[in-house]
Amino acid sequence: MIRAINFISVFCFLTSSIFAQEKVAYKVACVGFYNLENLFDIYDDPKTNDAEYLPDGANLWDSTKYANKLNNMSTVIADLGKDVSPDGCAMIGVCEIENKRVLEDLVAMPILKDRNYKIVHYDSPDVRGVDVGFLYQEKYFKVKNSASYHLTFADEPTYFTRDQLIVTGDMDGEDVSVIVGHWPSRRGGQQKSEPRRIEAAQLARRIIDSLLTANPSAKIILMGDLNDDPVNASVAQYIRARGQISKVKSGDMFNTMYANYKSGNGTLAWNDAWNLFDQIIVSESFISNDASTYIYHKAVVYNKEYLKQIDGNYAGYPKRTHAGGVYLNGYSDHFPTYIVIKKEVN
Repeated sequence: MIRAINFISVFCFLTSSIFAQEKVAYKVACVGFYNLENLFDIYDDPKTNDAEYLPDGANLWDSTKYANKLNNMSTVIADLGKDVSPDGCAMIGVCEIENKRVLEDLVAMPILKDRNYKIVHYDSPDVRGVDVGFLYQEKYFKVKNSASYHLTFADEPTYFTRDQLIVTGDMDGEDVSVIVGHWPSRRGGQQKSEPRRIEAAQLARRIIDSLLTANPSAKIILMGDLNDDPVNASVAQYIRARGQISKVKSGDMFNTMYANYKSGNGTLAWNDAWNLFDQIIVSESFISNDASTYIYHKAVVYNKEYLKQIDGNYAGYPKRTHAGGVYLNGYSDHFPTYIVIKKEVN
């Protein structure tokens, strides 16, 4: 008999390759990331440069457009992981949000309200005021502690960017730490801007190393809009995120999105070329053979048709909120991503 499980009501049944008639039951959960592309409220924050997203600003950002944006973002978040669990993502990292208020408005949307998402958020020193954040359902994940790490640059102390958020909590008896980042952009070109992302990677790696020093078997998830692909130096060399499980050595990370990238699946497009910046990277303990703990199962780039521009020069690209100064009432310039993790039920 399989005992009743209150934690997750959905089970994944996989047939054993050794015993063809025996089935193994797993608890499953989804962990996602989504760049919400400028989820701003309509109020002026005198501490930041948010003029573009005010009713009299360049985007004429009024209450109707804000409501449309909340509706669109909540629709996507509600859909993520529904193929695995009726509750969707147990936890999801987000970026390009203006403040905690917009997250409170987001999780209160009718389509998300019953999931009771809780919020972890810190204000970043970013000039535009954009931050990262973390949403979670307490029925799956109970936060123990969190912190926000500033990313600073010795050669340019007045350059301010997004913080890196770390949240540690209990997931069905296991400690899981999630790092959410939004690394410096490619403004000025990939090569010129790369040192900034390498420094972001070094900060993330220091956080990872501190967790692994305390517990070599720590369950760690690094997620974010890294503004680099899985093969770029910041990710492959400085995070030490390997694309193949067989190449992961002690202390390395495994990039769950590498196979999607190599298959041509991207999360954003530029000049008819796809990039996969929105990555979810896990520690070695997630790819162990110990199925009594949560282990990695699969990774998804969520690129459903309703998220795409349907015509014109950018057909097939993510449908944005604005493009070329025109309001499109779209979703985001990035597709979201998520992973499925599983744990054997005894």
